[in-house]
Amino acid sequence: MICRVWRGWTTTEDADAYERIVRGQVIPGIEERHIPGFLSIDLARRERDDDVEFMTIMWFTSLAAVQSFMGEDYETAHVPAAAQAVLSDYDRRSAHYEVLDRREQQS
Repeated sequence: MICRVWRGWTTTEDADAYERIVRGQVIPGIEERHIPGFLSIDLARRERDDDVEFMTIMWFTSLAAVQSFMGEDYETAHVPAAAQAVLSDYDRRSAHYEVLDRREQQS
């Protein structure tokens, strides 16, 4: 399993707008593609002193599945123009991790 991690930052004033764009456009657009091997996506938000940090964590069955999503240069960040417009900074490349041990817990 592969975990794809990306981070972006907004001003406090733009944070809600960015979240709406990601939840209303970016994630649904990815889901509509029905990418083979794409398992799920998590969106996290962290309020900081001077800005707001967002992180996406995408889960794939394999690196080949990530390449199905992004192509040969699979580390390139997927940041549509609408999202870029409200970000003050963002990772230009995503980090990919081989998941060695993942233990889902019973509630």
